[in-house]
Amino acid sequence: MKALSIDNQTQKIEELDIMMAANTVYTFFSSILIDELPTLKEHIIYTDANALSERKKAYFIGEQLILGDALILGREDFNDSDAKITKEELASLISLHVNDFYTEVLDLIAQSDVNLYRAFTVEKEGEKIALNIEWVLYTFNIADERTKEYFINELKKVPMDKESVEAYMQKMAQLAMNAAA
Repeated sequence: MKALSIDNQTQKIEELDIMMAANTVYTFFSSILIDELPTLKEHIIYTDANALSERKKAYFIGEQLILGDALILGREDFNDSDAKITKEELASLISLHVNDFYTEVLDLIAQSDVNLYRAFTVEKEGEKIALNIEWVLYTFNIADERTKEYFINELKKVPMDKESVEAYMQKMAQLAMNAAA
C-alpha cells in the first residue's frame, strides 16, 4: 500500500510501500498510542500521541497542527487505502513556521498528560459541541495580543492551582464559544 511519511526532524517526505496489518501503524511509531486526524480529504494522518510529552517538533499540514512524525494513508469508507496525494502536493501544504504563541503553549502543556486531539464538549445555546485542545490553541492564536497574553498567563497558573490542563482548556473553549455568541 502506498503511504507517505514525514520525518519531524528533517521534514523530509518519503513515499513508502507498506504492507497493512493489524499492527503496522503501531510498529511505525513504536507506540500503541496513535492519533488519527482526518484533515486531508480522502486521507488519514496518523501521528504518535506521545509526541507532545516527548516534545517533538511541531509543524502544520494546512491549518492542522502536527507534532512529531506523521504517516499518511488514503481513506475510503473508514478503510485505509493507497495515499492519493503526491509528495509535491503534501510538501506545498506543510508549514514549518510555528509562532511564539504555539511554541510557548506547547512547552507549557507538554508537562501534562493531555492529548491535543481528544474531544471534550462545551455548550452553546443548549447544543453540545465537541472540540479539542488543538481547536482551543488555534482559536486563541488568532486572538489579539492581550487575549493571547491572558491565555498564557492563566495557563502558567494551572499547576499552582492544582487544576488540570484539560479542564483549563475546556474552560477556555467555553469562553471562546460564549464570546462568539
